[in-house]
Amino acid sequence: MNHWQIKEAVRCINNGGVIAYPTEAVWGLGCDPYSRQAVQRLLALKRRPEHKGLILVAAHEDQIAPLLAPLSDEQRQRLSETWPGPNTWLLPDPKNLIPRWVKGCHSQVAVRVSAHPLVQALCREYGGPLVSTSANRSAAEPAKSKLKVSAYFGASLDFILPGELGGLNKPTVIRNIMDMQTIRA
Repeated sequence: MNHWQIKEAVRCINNGGVIAYPTEAVWGLGCDPYSRQAVQRLLALKRRPEHKGLILVAAHEDQIAPLLAPLSDEQRQRLSETWPGPNTWLLPDPKNLIPRWVKGCHSQVAVRVSAHPLVQALCREYGGPLVSTSANRSAAEPAKSKLKVSAYFGASLDFILPGELGGLNKPTVIRNIMDMQTIRA
């Protein structure tokens, strides 16, 4: 892992850019979740409607601590048992800490604490969670290679962080922490 490349990716994010990077199963697109302009640009690149919402990815639970505060000890324990790892959880956001352009029409926010070393390094260097969504146009197959990312988006991205996928065959499981319902298996 090249530290310069991580720093360059974070520089792009801090300047409102959209980057691509490898995740556990597919290549992802990411940006600053608090930059409405960056999120809207990412959504336009994907041709994804805002109301669907996006996932946040973090390096460790400390980066999303305010979202964990309203949870019971049992719920927090459940998260700790699955993180870091390929588990995305829908968490309540009663104080609206996460902007609606990330949550879409939902009251909850999808969050994953990744075990992928590159994603962890990226979030650590950035200092917080990032938007993470598959690198593809809506209804197209998610990119599984840097070449496919380039084919989908060309020069529209601000940076492509080189690296390897984490080895999963399909995107992460999504579950609701409130009722344990599986949204995506």
